[in-house]
Amino acid sequence: MNLDPTDKKLLTLLQQDTKQTTKQLSLKLNLSVTAVYERIKKLEREGIIDKYVVLLNRNKIQKGFVVFCHIKLAQHTKEFLTKFENQVVQLKEVLECHHVSGDYDYILKIVVQDMEAYREFLVTKLTTLDHIGSTHSTFMISEVKNTTVIEI
Repeated sequence: MNLDPTDKKLLTLLQQDTKQTTKQLSLKLNLSVTAVYERIKKLEREGIIDKYVVLLNRNKIQKGFVVFCHIKLAQHTKEFLTKFENQVVQLKEVLECHHVSGDYDYILKIVVQDMEAYREFLVTKLTTLDHIGSTHSTFMISEVKNTTVIEI
């Protein structure tokens, strides 16, 4: 689907604040409320708008300790990769899991309450997964940039 300039502006506005009403959006886009509504529905049907979510303040819910854990698997067979991926998606502490190139096979973004909670997670959950050869943990000191807005 080709996005025209109005679609792009609409998507940018929605990424900044999805709670805006179609009336508010129509005023910003110089379109009718119905036209905005129809554009949004078309973008949803086409899969460009994937879903709507609420972003939480991790610190307010005692999940402010962020860890980036690099994982090496013992072997790189399809069976090992598939089994690891099926197991890691079940871990609620893991927000993101990326299969990457380079020295490690995966990078996980993990959020927990504190260092003690991470140690417990590491010992009782992560390192019990099948086929992990080694792990390397990096702890976030401060967050310089965190956005969900993709430039269109």
